[in-house]
Amino acid sequence: MSLNIGTADCAARVALGIALLVLAILKVWQPVLLGVVGVVLISTAAVRICPLYMLFGLNTCSVKSGK
Repeated sequence: MSLNIGTADCAARVALGIALLVLAILKVWQPVLLGVVGVVLISTAAVRICPLYMLFGLNTCSVKSGK
């Protein structure tokens, strides 16, 4: 699989994921939903592969990787 998440996108996903996890811990609104979305964002940033990006043919990564 080729990488499809760029550096800026990765940083935004981590920041938003952490924010959602904090909101889930504080039980602001739907803690389970916020927690799941936060974990998904952080995990896709960690592996730099987004299945939805592949589905829609998007790519924010400037580095070309092998398959």
